[in-house]
Amino acid sequence: MEGVFTGGCQCGAVRFRAEKLGRPSICHCRMCQKAFGSFFGALVTADQAHLTWTRGQPSLFGSSAKVKRGFCNKCGTPLTYHAGEHIELAIGAFDHPALLEPQVQVNHDQRLPWIDHLFEKPAATSPEMEAFFASVVSNQHPDHDTAVWPPEED
Repeated sequence: MEGVFTGGCQCGAVRFRAEKLGRPSICHCRMCQKAFGSFFGALVTADQAHLTWTRGQPSLFGSSAKVKRGFCNKCGTPLTYHAGEHIELAIGAFDHPALLEPQVQVNHDQRLPWIDHLFEKPAATSPEMEAFFASVVSNQHPDHDTAVWPPEED
């Protein structure tokens, strides 16, 4: 996929711009589960020659002898997967993640035993839940680049 894709961490300390992306995927391996704190990791390959860190840089953690994981050291957002010269970006960190629908599942044999039925569960909602979520004021960085973040106080 070619175009301009931007994203970054939750607090805005690390931002990126990618202009050439490969295959979006989800990975079920235990390391991705731990790195994302979730059921799987959603990643898309990036061409390093067309990847720019526009604010800050991710910190790296060696999750194995062959793989490093990039994250924001201020807010903890998972950002990257590095295996040698190969780099993947966390789909959830993009400003428009809906554009990056996963095309393949990696390490499918390591998926959690109930994952295939996850979205058969009923959606929970109530007036109390709706009121609570409507009252939440987000402190996270907006899904676009800004000249200054956080904004200066008047």
